[in-house]
Amino acid sequence: MVVYAVLIAYYHSAWNRLPEFVLPEKNASVFISVIIAARNEENNINGLLQSLYAQRYPKALYEVIIIDDHSTDNTWPLLQEQRFSSMQVKPLQLQDFIEERSAIASYKKKAIETGINAAAGTLIVTTDADCRFNPMWLQTIAGFYEANNAKFIAAPVTFHNQHTLLSVFQSLDFLTLQGITAASVYKRFHSMCNGANLAYEKSAFYEVNGFNNIDNIASGDDMLLMHKIFKQYPNGVFYLKNRAAIVTTDPVTTWKQFFHQRIRWASKADKYDDKRIFIVLLLVYLLNVFFLAGAVAAFFKTTWLMLVLLLLLAKVLIEFPFVNSVAIFFGRQKLMKYFPFLQPLHIGYTIIAGWLGKFGHYEWKGRRIKK
Repeated sequence: MVVYAVLIAYYHSAWNRLPEFVLPEKNASVFISVIIAARNEENNINGLLQSLYAQRYPKALYEVIIIDDHSTDNTWPLLQEQRFSSMQVKPLQLQDFIEERSAIASYKKKAIETGINAAAGTLIVTTDADCRFNPMWLQTIAGFYEANNAKFIAAPVTFHNQHTLLSVFQSLDFLTLQGITAASVYKRFHSMCNGANLAYEKSAFYEVNGFNNIDNIASGDDMLLMHKIFKQYPNGVFYLKNRAAIVTTDPVTTWKQFFHQRIRWASKADKYDDKRIFIVLLLVYLLNVFFLAGAVAAFFKTTWLMLVLLLLLAKVLIEFPFVNSVAIFFGRQKLMKYFPFLQPLHIGYTIIAGWLGKFGHYEWKGRRIKK
């Protein structure tokens, strides 16, 4: 617990020290290609494109490339129907490049790679079809890119503020992950990011041979690529801390979807070339396993119950100031009243998702992926 407390204090200090980016007065001029892999997103396409059309970045300086990944709904017809007078939209079908029954591990990586190959932009920005954006999103990313000569930019992501137990739990868990992401990238402690809001130079993608050597892993189009670029450009990887850069996405709506999502995230833990993050994940996992072991032991000896409760209280006191500071940035501070009460649920899901991420399987977008 002492080591864990030191780790969280380190993240908290780094988060607070990370300066918020102030957009320069001079407008950026880099051409951006927004790449989106979409599968069965008929309910999100219209909102996605309207949000992208509302960007204040000059329409002549960005294009939108959406790659339909073998959708079985009306995603592709909807993409073909879209007409914008000034925004450049390029819909592509992945099936024109690869059949769904082909023996590849990650269709999403293949879709993103296909989009990048068709992109005209110097700067690639990736996001997801269920995301929505502040009108200054692209302007802020472009300004940060030019101000820092960045090769790779991790940027903030949050969930729509809903009021179910599942959505509140996801939001709080994700706030923690975002704080750790920002702190670790700022301090270059380890590589961490989320594919819903990334930017990287097209030339850097090709220089590290894109997804080569990580294309056999179903997940990891974000963090595994990030570390490849970090190894090539250790001083060119940044976290963009600015509220206008926040991307908002939908939380999953069922516990089954939630567990499959988190198992998918956990499935790449032992594939990280960056062993520093593996050590951090192992520490966190073992701490949570200890709580479970203590709870089981409490059935046989009541002194264990007191120990577990004291350590649980310590865990809340250690984490709360850090997560609260992140929640303030994202405008989610009201959720913190639920934070202490959701700790047992968080411990349980961490143990289950971590175990099944290593030894189980998961379903995503109608596909079943085995470890």
